[in-house]
Amino acid sequence: MNADENEYRVARFRDRLAREDVAELGVRVEARGETILLTGTLPTADRRDEILRLADAELAGIPVRADLLVACADPPERSEDLS
Repeated sequence: MNADENEYRVARFRDRLAREDVAELGVRVEARGETILLTGTLPTADRRDEILRLADAELAGIPVRADLLVACADPPERSEDLS
């Protein structure tokens, strides 16, 4: 695969993330040499797994490194002690 084709596939993946059915604008997609780096924070582990599945499908054959964090939105288990 040549660099132009990889750039096209990365752009298509970015568009896929932005479309209504996915609507994930918090993921950054960067080309780092021969590797694609995915960074960002997602609301759930399931959402992260979905993004990784999409990356595998859209970017097959291109090495992908993911640094995707899952934000914990659960309420605290106990109150904070400020004393």
